[in-house]
Amino acid sequence: MKNLTIGFVGLGLIGGSIAKGIRYNFPEFKIVAYNRSEAARNAAKLDGTADIICADIDNSFSECDYIFLCTPVEYNVEYLRMLKPIIKSSCIISDVGSTKTNIHEAVTSEHMEANFIGGHPMAGSEKTGYENASEHLIENAFFAITPTSLTTPESLAEFKEIVSGIGGIPVVLDYAEHDYCVAAISHLPHLVAASLVNLVKDSDSPSETMKLLAAGGFKDITRIASSSPEMWQQICTTNGKNISDLLGDYITSLTDIKNAIDNNESSYIFDLFTSSRAYRNSFSDIHTGPIPPVYKLYCDIIDKSGAILAVATILSTKDISIKNIGIINNREREAGVLEIVFYNKTDLENASLLLKEHNYKIY
Repeated sequence: MKNLTIGFVGLGLIGGSIAKGIRYNFPEFKIVAYNRSEAARNAAKLDGTADIICADIDNSFSECDYIFLCTPVEYNVEYLRMLKPIIKSSCIISDVGSTKTNIHEAVTSEHMEANFIGGHPMAGSEKTGYENASEHLIENAFFAITPTSLTTPESLAEFKEIVSGIGGIPVVLDYAEHDYCVAAISHLPHLVAASLVNLVKDSDSPSETMKLLAAGGFKDITRIASSSPEMWQQICTTNGKNISDLLGDYITSLTDIKNAIDNNESSYIFDLFTSSRAYRNSFSDIHTGPIPPVYKLYCDIIDKSGAILAVATILSTKDISIKNIGIINNREREAGVLEIVFYNKTDLENASLLLKEHNYKIY
């Protein structure tokens, strides 16, 4: 590829990771970066990610071939309008928002269709901020690309090459189709998880017995309820129609299930789980979505003094870092009594082999 100048508005987890990915994979590119927080933009300059840092949206962005808008979805539109009088005629602006309709409508109203290609990397982490950004975050993650009616084949091809170059898997979609898809597979599940957690909270006894007994199944399907309230507030307001339509379908489905239970229609319940099991089992286990994977194993240990220390010592001898470790009090779905969580897949695999060599039973 020719040498390009890439601009960034926002250096949080996603913006910082794309910037670092470009610096790592395209070291000849020039990077111009703005971030509201001085600490993040100074860090990007200090670690060599950014060549030029800006305290404001200024003429430094006039030389950019591409600019990534990496702020919360409702703010991206504001920055789009700020950049309009600054950019050169050939510049392509993209974004990383999880909803696309609002930014595409703004692009149309501003007559900037020839200068915009929407984007949404399906990647993320439970951690936020530039300090947690990584040049490898986008690797092997689907990267939705939503061109406009005026996007040229040449511009789309080059943008896909940049995405592929930082390890992403480009998937070209119509922006309306994108928003409907993510409403079903991401936005609605977050709402369901949040409402289910609140249902248990409101239904629990003063002694919090439900919370005490909450185990694998409940924790697995509600993990995403811990997401940022501010981010999900904006997502729900910018993709409300799709979410509302699918939520209505889901409420109808739940009503049908309730009626089947009330009427003791066992065949309906059996078919429900048969159908969902078959479809769920057809999913790939390879992580490509926005919800980060959890690298953990379960281990049987004897309940005696020093048992956990012994396991931790074995792992430390091989420099395997433990993210979390603890005894499982409710083993509804877990076979082992000790749960160990790791930072990455490599540590998980090495730990499993090492503990097996020491005659521990691993699940």
